[in-house]
Amino acid sequence: MKKRHLITALIICLTAFYEGVNAQETNKNYDEKLAKELNADEYGMKTYVLAILKTGTEKSLSKAKQDSVFRGHMVNIGKLVTDGKLVVAGPLGKNDKNYRGIFILDVPTIEEARKLVDTDPAIQSKLLDADLIIWYGSAALKETLKIHSKIEKRSH
Repeated sequence: MKKRHLITALIICLTAFYEGVNAQETNKNYDEKLAKELNADEYGMKTYVLAILKTGTEKSLSKAKQDSVFRGHMVNIGKLVTDGKLVVAGPLGKNDKNYRGIFILDVPTIEEARKLVDTDPAIQSKLLDADLIIWYGSAALKETLKIHSKIEKRSH
């Protein structure tokens, strides 16, 4: 008889736990139209690819050629933003890993990200290389570009 009561109690506890997990409330601020526009899942998240840019293998380019390549790098960043593929980019501080910067690309696969990164003159010239990693983050990240254009006093 004790065993039967124990099993019943366990079933009741598991049922209560399961119902508690599934009883999540819908966000009062939820905007279905915006969520769909940003390809958000039910948590407001989506898959991106994080590119960690690091020092490449090319060490012999002249200063003038490096400057030219990095000007092309900046132009390429602007094109990727305009095309809606790049949502975050920026340099990293000095570090012992030779990491130089990051991109967060609005694509769902490493293969698509590789094609985009390979359009960069700094990657093409091997001044930079990129490690690509799937990243799951807020679908609202793309909205920061609209805000940034309102707060930057000077453009690059």
